[in-house]
This record gives sequence, C-alpha cells and structure tokens, in this order.
Amino acid sequence: MEVTEKKDGEITQFAISGSLDSNTSPDLEVKIMEAIDNGNNKLLIDFTKLDYISSAGLRVLNKATKKLKHSEGKIILFGMQDYIREVFEIAGFDYFIPIVETRDDAMGKL
Repeated sequence: MEVTEKKDGEITQFAISGSLDSNTSPDLEVKIMEAIDNGNNKLLIDFTKLDYISSAGLRVLNKATKKLKHSEGKIILFGMQDYIREVFEIAGFDYFIPIVETRDDAMGKL
C-alpha cells in the first residue's frame, strides 16, 4: 500500500493505492490520526487506486470518523471501484461515511 498526503487549504487529501489490510492499515491510521491531531478536520480519501480493503482498513476509517465527530469534522471517500464500495455497503459504512464518485463531488460535500 502507498499513501500520499496533500494539503489544500483547510482540506487534507489522502490517496491510497494497493491493498489496505491488517499489514498496511496501521500506516494509514498513523497518517490520518496525525492529520486530525494537527487540526485537520476536513479529510478526503481517494480510493481510485485501491485494490483491496479488509476489516482492518474499515476499522481505521471508523476510528477516524468517530474522532472527527468530536471536532465537527468530516471525512469523505471518493473514487471507489464497485467491488470496494460493495464492502462498505455490506458493512453498513455507507450510512455514516459519505461516499461519492469524484473529488469534485467530495469538495461539494464539505
């Protein structure tokens, strides 16, 4: 897994490529929690190049969502492949984490 981070004003964007699983999710968790701890409470996560996500990856996003709720922040996911989105739907995560098609759609939700 590779994670790139880009700051655009008050918005922090992460782009994830590869697999987000029990081996790689701790790296993403550190980066996201650092961003939140540093006062970044508007996060976009680009899933365009994500090939696989496990429950460990879902746990990281759930934890980030809960932490952002306390600071009235928001996390928005975009660019998911259909089979990745299905994982979110089966787990019920699409009810509390906004998932949109494009970065422009995500920007409109902030």
